[in-house]
Amino acid sequence: MTAEIQLTQTQTTQSKHGLKTNCLSFGEVLAQSFAVIAPTTIPASNIGLIVALSGNGTWLSFLVGLVGLVFVSVNINQFASRSASPGSFYSYIVKGLGPTAGVICGWSLVLAYLFTGMSVLCGFANFSGILIGHLGIHPSSITLLALGAGISWYAAYKDIQLSAMAMLWLEGASIALISILCLLIWAHKGFAFDMPQLTLQGVTPGKVAMGLVLVMFGFSGFESATTLGDEAKRPLRNIPRAVMGSAIMAGIFFVATTYIEVLGFSGTGVSITKSEEPLGFLSQQMGLGFLGELVAFGALFSFFGCVLGCINPAARVFFMMARHGLFHSKLGSAHSSNKTPHIAVTMCSLITFVIPAVMSFCHIKLFDSMGYLGAISSFGFVTVYILISIAAPFYLYKIRKLRPLDMVFSLLGIAFMMIPVLGSVGVPGSTLFPVPEAPYNTFPYLFLVYLVVTCGWFFKQRRRSPGIVRSMQRGIDEIHEGFTTPPQ
Repeated sequence: MTAEIQLTQTQTTQSKHGLKTNCLSFGEVLAQSFAVIAPTTIPASNIGLIVALSGNGTWLSFLVGLVGLVFVSVNINQFASRSASPGSFYSYIVKGLGPTAGVICGWSLVLAYLFTGMSVLCGFANFSGILIGHLGIHPSSITLLALGAGISWYAAYKDIQLSAMAMLWLEGASIALISILCLLIWAHKGFAFDMPQLTLQGVTPGKVAMGLVLVMFGFSGFESATTLGDEAKRPLRNIPRAVMGSAIMAGIFFVATTYIEVLGFSGTGVSITKSEEPLGFLSQQMGLGFLGELVAFGALFSFFGCVLGCINPAARVFFMMARHGLFHSKLGSAHSSNKTPHIAVTMCSLITFVIPAVMSFCHIKLFDSMGYLGAISSFGFVTVYILISIAAPFYLYKIRKLRPLDMVFSLLGIAFMMIPVLGSVGVPGSTLFPVPEAPYNTFPYLFLVYLVVTCGWFFKQRRRSPGIVRSMQRGIDEIHEGFTTPPQ
């Protein structure tokens, strides 16, 4: 089959969903993954939360996370290089492991994207409150949360291409600013080697593993380009490149900036774990406060871009699951002129606002909410990454493409993802893998309750409507049949 026939077949399949087709370039597809990762937010705001868990081993937590996600990327791309749809992992795992595993994946993805959006929305409100406070204006947290969620809703509702371009430019400018500032910080320290970090002073395997829980939050969303199967140009090529490229580029950025910031705080008498604006503080120490202000504005836009980047994929997972009968059919409809899943976008935006607003109303600080919500979202992502790593060899076996090396990548992906699972649960009485402190020790069990409830609802639906499973499998088979040319 020629490439032209394949493209025509692809567009025909995609147009059935009602979304805008073949409109996003590779850069815009990459922007989707980068926007959800929001690499700016870690060094500009969240790094203290991770250092509090991993100490001098924070850079190692990021490095282990990077290696693990490279293996997971290989497993993701076994699907992404052969098929594309708005349902992303949900569709992939149904194809590899069946409907029940697909539903677990779908609900895990929904939680992961929405709670990541909530976490960064808290970061947006916290950061914007600090910046506006310098002007003597002190709006309420709920007002700022509503502002961030409202603008994100409009961009996601209006046009996916507008969303992608906004995310691309906002994140690119922020990363450039932070890279320049980190180089200046390291130069200010005489390009010194930080031996406590390099020798892992005071670090245990448990600390590295526990830090990986929030590191997964830092990387979370690197796979979100897979939800743009309808909108991407040349999806079988550009989506896999975006998945792998975003993980590698973000990982290198995280390791480098973490090392430099921890080094920068040494000798200042101030703990990085208590700083909500670490780069702002370090720029003041060098007499370059204006650069810190620029980075703060960049981080503010990055938080916004991440909220937008989370609403887009969450809405598309809801959209695809609704089209298979798992939710009300209205969620599976696309806007007639905007070609976006507008009802799903509206629902996701509302949920993203309501939960942080309730936490703020209950007097939980925005900075603390950011850490709590981010940790919970990590369990959704880790579950999905484990499932995709299990599903890949089963899928390859079904299409008679399985190789021994594929089994190796599958096992490595699963093994690396089990490290944050062990770190988040801990081993009672162990000094190497201690049980995390409250409230982090309760989050894994809250996530399990969530899965039991949502999957229980699916089993109830399946009993009432036995045809729902056939509908899921038929819809996903139709998508895969549209991509019959094997990857080059």
